[in-house]
Amino acid sequence: MDVRIEPSWKKILHDEFEKPYFEQLVQFVKQEYAAQTIYPPASKIFAAFDNTPFDEVKVVIIGQDPYHGSNQANGLCFSVSDGIPLPPSLQNIYREIQQDLNITSPLSGNLERWAKQGVFLLNDVLTVRRATPASHKGKGWEIFTDAAIQKISDEKEHVVFLLWGSYAQKKGAIIDSSKHLVLKSGHPSPMSANRGYWFGNRHFSQTNAYLQNLGLTPIIW
Repeated sequence: MDVRIEPSWKKILHDEFEKPYFEQLVQFVKQEYAAQTIYPPASKIFAAFDNTPFDEVKVVIIGQDPYHGSNQANGLCFSVSDGIPLPPSLQNIYREIQQDLNITSPLSGNLERWAKQGVFLLNDVLTVRRATPASHKGKGWEIFTDAAIQKISDEKEHVVFLLWGSYAQKKGAIIDSSKHLVLKSGHPSPMSANRGYWFGNRHFSQTNAYLQNLGLTPIIW
């Protein structure tokens, strides 16, 4: 089966594409796109992989499933396309960056600029029905994205994993923290952030300090 995905990821995840669960997942997703309004656009399903080749991954951020509002999802977790109003969680991410690094936040919520610098913006589930959050949960995406995280943990060193909220932290339990930097905090959603579990985590400055200590280029957040 031909999966259109960036070549380095296609090679490293080759075995996953041949497994029965993935065949079933592909059939389900194809049927959903044919019968329902599904986000992101089909061409953007693997945007996280396509924008950040395996060898270039320096930072991993884990989300849940894509935004389910019209024109929001672009295949990168927490990201929205140019011209789309910033969702509340992304507003809080930008506020923390501004406080942490003393820089002005951009107007656009399109995080492709992060992805191009080596920030792997991975949702747990890569597709969703319009206005129906978690509608593609349990269909196989979680197995596939677990495999991607496992490959990064096993085959790379000194990657920064940013695990925001209990959902991401549970998914990140497979990460080898002895050779990677794992930073945890509350989720940037208003409910968590307003209770004091998000603001002040300083994950962005900590990430850059870690990368710079390794002689790597810091992220321009």
